[in-house]
Amino acid sequence: MYTLPKIERFNQDVLSKYHIYNSVFITLPFDSIDNTGVLLPLFTETCETGFKKQETPKEIFDFFSNKFLNNASETEKIDLMFRFIQYIERQIVLFDAIEDAAFPEVNNMEGRGSLRDIKEKSDAKEKDDELIEFLENFNVRTVLTAHPTQFYPGPVLGIINDLTEAIRLNDLLKIKQLLAQLGKTPFIQNEKPNPYDEAVSLIWYLENVFYATSGEIVHYLQKNILQGNAIQNQLIKLGFWPGGDRDGNPFVTTEITLKVAERLRTSILKCYYIEMRNLKRKLTFSDVDTLVAELEHKLYRSVFYSKGEIYITLEELLTQLNLIRDIIIEKHQSLYLDELEAFLVKINLFGFHFATLDIRQNSKIHDAVFKDVVNHYLNSGSSIFPSNYFELSESEKLVVLSKVRGELNPSDFEDEITRSTLESVQAIKTIQENNGEFGANRYIISNNESALNVMETFAMIRLNNWENPTVDIIPLFESVDDLQNAHEIMEQLYTNPEYSKHLQARGNKQTIMLGFSDGTKDGGYLMANWSIYQAKIALTEISRKYGIKAIFFDGRGGPPARGGGKTHKFYASLGPKIENNEIQITIQGQTISSNFGTLDSCRYNIENLLSAGVTNQVFSKEKNELSTEETAILTQLADLGYDKYLSFKNHPKFIPYLEKMSTLKYYSKTNIGSRPSKRSKSESLDFADLRAIPFVGSWSQLKQNVPGFFGVGSALRHFEETNQWDKVHDLYHNSLFFKTLLENSMMSLAKSFLPLTAYMKNDPEFGEFWQIIYDEFSETKRLLLKIAGHKTLMENYPDGIASIQVRERIVLPLLTIQQYALLRINELNKENNSNEELIKVYEKIVTRSLFGNTNASRNSA
Repeated sequence: MYTLPKIERFNQDVLSKYHIYNSVFITLPFDSIDNTGVLLPLFTETCETGFKKQETPKEIFDFFSNKFLNNASETEKIDLMFRFIQYIERQIVLFDAIEDAAFPEVNNMEGRGSLRDIKEKSDAKEKDDELIEFLENFNVRTVLTAHPTQFYPGPVLGIINDLTEAIRLNDLLKIKQLLAQLGKTPFIQNEKPNPYDEAVSLIWYLENVFYATSGEIVHYLQKNILQGNAIQNQLIKLGFWPGGDRDGNPFVTTEITLKVAERLRTSILKCYYIEMRNLKRKLTFSDVDTLVAELEHKLYRSVFYSKGEIYITLEELLTQLNLIRDIIIEKHQSLYLDELEAFLVKINLFGFHFATLDIRQNSKIHDAVFKDVVNHYLNSGSSIFPSNYFELSESEKLVVLSKVRGELNPSDFEDEITRSTLESVQAIKTIQENNGEFGANRYIISNNESALNVMETFAMIRLNNWENPTVDIIPLFESVDDLQNAHEIMEQLYTNPEYSKHLQARGNKQTIMLGFSDGTKDGGYLMANWSIYQAKIALTEISRKYGIKAIFFDGRGGPPARGGGKTHKFYASLGPKIENNEIQITIQGQTISSNFGTLDSCRYNIENLLSAGVTNQVFSKEKNELSTEETAILTQLADLGYDKYLSFKNHPKFIPYLEKMSTLKYYSKTNIGSRPSKRSKSESLDFADLRAIPFVGSWSQLKQNVPGFFGVGSALRHFEETNQWDKVHDLYHNSLFFKTLLENSMMSLAKSFLPLTAYMKNDPEFGEFWQIIYDEFSETKRLLLKIAGHKTLMENYPDGIASIQVRERIVLPLLTIQQYALLRINELNKENNSNEELIKVYEKIVTRSLFGNTNASRNSA
């Protein structure tokens, strides 16, 4: 029997089940949701019909209430809105759970991009030796961040996990119980989580998903490609930001950093203890049983009786397990050897650190801290810094910074930020002592604008009595200008004798982080992506010139506007001019749960990243290189898109539109993340201080998704109008990079719904501005369909568009309610004696509707 096409598998295993289980959900009796299940389908239908008739959200809801609510008061209408919100939130959870349960059926786990696919291609192309060499030198590093795009509190995540398993087993009784539990479980957090709470939430994924999946992937490769030989290389690495990311988050303290590191160590030891306990049931033979029991006891004490002490070292654990391995081979016919080697794989991957806790701080904070440090030395009469240090040129300062050494004491400083920044360096030392070097050995400088930013950080570390720090200093380039200057900055560092010596000690490797989110916010979709691509080429060239291996760390978010979308395709398309020995990416918020939240999805996506590296370096080596003409076309497209986006961003109504017509200001009222929604504490909205997540998220809530497409249509139209369409058409069909770039933009369009805000075209203040958005959306859609030869968006991903359409239909009533509430707030604010209490109620509706809208999109921010 033939396997059904992907769209049919989706319809059978996802869509049909959703309709069945949703009908069960509708009939369940909830205290707070009585007749909502009956009214909501009617309201959804009213919304669909209303928007087709170009009615406003207010007209749609008023029509519905007049027809079905029997002269309801405003209070009764508001009550129903809240009940609709509660219900829709749970429908989204149900759909998430069904999709997660069906993941291995809908997606071909052994198909293109899988480990099996890699092996079969390698065999067919006779590339086994090249593949083995690749696996010994390549790394995938997924870095989990606590960026606030995940709105499910812990208990709801637990229900999703249990519901997914029950749906997979078709356990109808359990499903009904969990749906009932879902109806009674609160979806909102009364208080913001602190960074430690965020860390604990994400460590759950490390323990329950990444631990097993990463081990199984590497073990499979050892058995099937390396003929049973151990991979010496740490092929899969995990990174972690909660508790270490201080950029704009005043709640990350040194105490929390150390506490998170300890929790990571305890968590991995707990995983080892559970695995050791399972092995103890199997390794019951003589000469082995006592060794196993001894290890189990020491791990048990380290996990459950420890107040920071560890009763076994990593070296001791590995030595004893290898001894057990030798005895099993020599005396017991290799019985259970496979299980033991699978365990050894995990220990080699995770050590006692589990994931590397990255420390991150903004260069502007470093500037202030370093000024404080220099003044401290000058006031104390020290000669470490010359008295005219602040008057020196940048090159002169770099010379001074190369020579400084010291023993700073954080408690000597009154300024809290100075003290905590210096303490973070000492925290790295402490973590390395407890968890090993991989526990914390990366310091990221966000908003890095110069070589001075890096050398100040390097000097600050060495002033903490750390002559030869075992720390990689990672500049993060974010704005378009910084991306274009990045290679010159790195050359200054490579030619600095002291920094060069530091890199030598670090294996002549330099990690460089590139930020997609702020790049898009700064320069628009095309320019941000092309600037990063060109920056990687220039950085690779300059690094190779000085014998340095550049490693690129991509700060990607969920949606295409923040570097998300079909990520693995980007890495498969890089070509020989871009260093690609490691794929390092941030995994944020919703993307953690949607792409890595289950064993199946995690395996699928990590295998895809590995496959992208193999494709680029083994199977398609020397391919994917853009020609001079193709590079010129992409540069012109980026410039055209940038000009269009810049004129839009500089429009006098740009900031007022976000402030008055979007949900931007409501992001700070959601208790989903510990981090503030903007870096500064000022009351007024400064675009530079605005974080990418609320910026991109606000456009998503409006269903306009501007950052994912604006400027694309105008850029393509230029080639159409100048009779050069064949150039971009050929580029789309010949360049995987360009094709992926435009396909991701199509995803942004597919998740947009302009009729929701069409009423704004008649707004006296913002009508013209809305029209600009609509015109660019329409033009981008027309030309993307033309270049792809499609009739509908995402035509080549039928299951993907089907999933989007179901999710968009579920949240359509929620979006309508949100816009209704925003309209009422504006109306009430214009009244002479505005009803402040009523305004607060509608503001609460807007805030609550943020949750469901964001969760339903799975990669909206």
